Amino acid sequence: MLTQNQIKEIREHLEKAQNPLFFFDNDQDGLCSFLLLQRYLERGKGFPIKSAPLKKDYFRKINELNPDYVFILDVPDVSKEFWEEIEKINLPVVWIDHHIYDTTKIPKFVNYYNPFSKKSQLSSTTDLCYQITKRKEDLWLAIVGSISDKFVPIYYSDFQKDYPELVIDSDEAFEIVYESEIGKVAQLLGGGLKDRTTNVIKMIKFLMKAKGPFDVLQEVPGNREMHEKFNELSKKYEKFMAKAKSEVDSDKLVFFEYSGDTSMSSELSNRLSHLFSGRFIFVAYIKEGYVNVSARGKGVKKILEKALEDLENAQGGGHEDAAGARIMKQDLEKFRKKVKEQFLSHPSFNKFK
Repeated sequence: MLTQNQIKEIREHLEKAQNPLFFFDNDQDGLCSFLLLQRYLERGKGFPIKSAPLKKDYFRKINELNPDYVFILDVPDVSKEFWEEIEKINLPVVWIDHHIYDTTKIPKFVNYYNPFSKKSQLSSTTDLCYQITKRKEDLWLAIVGSISDKFVPIYYSDFQKDYPELVIDSDEAFEIVYESEIGKVAQLLGGGLKDRTTNVIKMIKFLMKAKGPFDVLQEVPGNREMHEKFNELSKKYEKFMAKAKSEVDSDKLVFFEYSGDTSMSSELSNRLSHLFSGRFIFVAYIKEGYVNVSARGKGVKKILEKALEDLENAQGGGHEDAAGARIMKQDLEKFRKKVKEQFLSHPSFNKFK
């Protein structure tokens, strides 16, 4: 959790910001974090970051929008080059995140808030932002962003009382995501973020004004594209899920590869980890010259990091039990073998036999 002093500081930054620009991770946790702060402040523009780190290329949005403050939400890494450009114009920066990170890489001028760096309990960036805003009318967004990132906040019980028809009685985040109506809201937002830029912007504007989860669940002119994209992706998703499940055997390591015009590795790995609890899940999306990998499992980050060693132009990171990476396409088979080797040497392997 954030401390009361940290909450006070962040609120002060928000109040000072008359034209803030919010960079947020391109998932539900990042999106809901932005929405909580924007709806609280009633000003500012948001821009999703497709993949970490936040690179110098994104500085064009600063030149375009001329903000007086930059807020970075749920982005696990920022490039040195981006910081150098920010420092040149002396622009205030607030970075709120919940990933493990080497804080020695963060410039002194950055206002960095990450309770995980102080060994606090697991959270979501959405939850951190809700601690700041505490708007009862935005409780549904706090729930959606958190459960999408495998975190059930303590106020889920409050949401259950307000919206009993949208929830299930569970303390498992992915069970809520895949088996409840509030989980469908989370899936709708996730699908909407995969649409073309024009429709993503339209969805964000709609969500800035939405009064509650029923506004999202009910298809109306303002969110029609979001529903259409969700329905389109659902057909592809179910096809991939059926193929992935058919390839699962008695091995506790699941390694599924697929390709196509849309990446849904995170969604597939989350669902597989829910269906096959206790297993290590690796989902590899193959596109052109690279492969995006989404990994799930207890302590899977260490397996991933070891498997990435000595692979040229490979990068990865994330949480201890949920991580991701990008590797070159020609290294996929080598990566698969290294994952298998790390899995066999994992301390928990004897439990898997």
